[in-house]
Amino acid sequence: MSGTSRRTLLRAAAGLGAVAAVGGGMAGIADLATAGRSTARSGAGLRIGYLPITDASPLLVAHAQGRFAEAGLDVERPVLFRGWESLAQAFLADEVDVVHLLMPFAVQLRYALGARLQMIAWSHTNGSALTVGHQVRELSDLAGQQVAIPFWWSIHNVMLQRMLRGAGLRAVVREQPSARDGTVGLVVLSPADMLPALDTGRVAGYIVADPFNAAAEIRRVGRIAHFVGDSWRRHACCVVVVRSDLVDSDPGAVQGVTDAITGAQQWIDGARADAASVLSTGRYLPQPLPAITRALDQPPRSPLHPDWYGERIGFEPFPFPGYTGALVESMRDTVVDGDTSFLDGLDPASVHADLTDDRFVRRSIERHGGPAAFGLPASLTRTEEVTPV
Repeated sequence: MSGTSRRTLLRAAAGLGAVAAVGGGMAGIADLATAGRSTARSGAGLRIGYLPITDASPLLVAHAQGRFAEAGLDVERPVLFRGWESLAQAFLADEVDVVHLLMPFAVQLRYALGARLQMIAWSHTNGSALTVGHQVRELSDLAGQQVAIPFWWSIHNVMLQRMLRGAGLRAVVREQPSARDGTVGLVVLSPADMLPALDTGRVAGYIVADPFNAAAEIRRVGRIAHFVGDSWRRHACCVVVVRSDLVDSDPGAVQGVTDAITGAQQWIDGARADAASVLSTGRYLPQPLPAITRALDQPPRSPLHPDWYGERIGFEPFPFPGYTGALVESMRDTVVDGDTSFLDGLDPASVHADLTDDRFVRRSIERHGGPAAFGLPASLTRTEEVTPV
């Protein structure tokens, strides 16, 4: 990517982030100053960027356990970012090489901003929830209230709006929500700012990845009202993304990254309490160990679809094409504070092949025992299961 093109992308990303900054979404922009350029091509170690949520667990555990080194890679300690915009800007500026990214955000970066990126694997499934204040007993109680989301282009925003429509409510942006009209205001906050906002009454609820939901329950600030995995079975929230030029110039490095995170996913799924300890003692996640443990090893408590295990974060690396198509369709029905025209010309059935390079993860899955070792069908196909609005 040329310097001019990169600057154009960054200006576009910053413009979108400026809107989110009203809700605190740009917190953490200073992280860019500490994320030095590093690529396999320059001979320096690969750099990983992440947000402090359990969605990043495979990347973090892979580093902690030396799995990248075992794959022959020099990978520096992952760099923590507070907000999605600052992480994306670092990625677009070539300051980090590998990130976990909200999948709808990856779609936006690719098709709205023209970013050259490739999704190489899913980072996880499930692992998010809608947490509300104790005064909210039903979703209908959110009418006239503000609810926080981590980013406009997130599965959280997509699914929150489905939940609200199911309760006869409507999401609004840049207008005062009204209990009489059944509207709910949306505000973007970085995940770290959500619990304090709920505690002070700034918002009536928030929808985000763990361990911020678990932390609210442990601190008795709020309660989990709905697991996102109860609305879309084994949905992907975050995916692992690399720049296209890394795939082109050093496919061996991309294979090594994929092998490392796939092995980490398999290990985490069988040793959840140990994984929580690794993330806590290694200081990869700043939340207390009980919150991380609870997030990774949720006790069964889902009354809606008990067999979906929607309350439990999963670790399945394979990116299913049907999910990508269904997600793009859902993004079209989602209210955001920003331009949505890039979705108009997209063929949902074609996006997956353009956005994804699954050669690496297919090899990684086979190297770690095949699809059955991850609870996946041998055909690596599935039918999406989404609850009706």
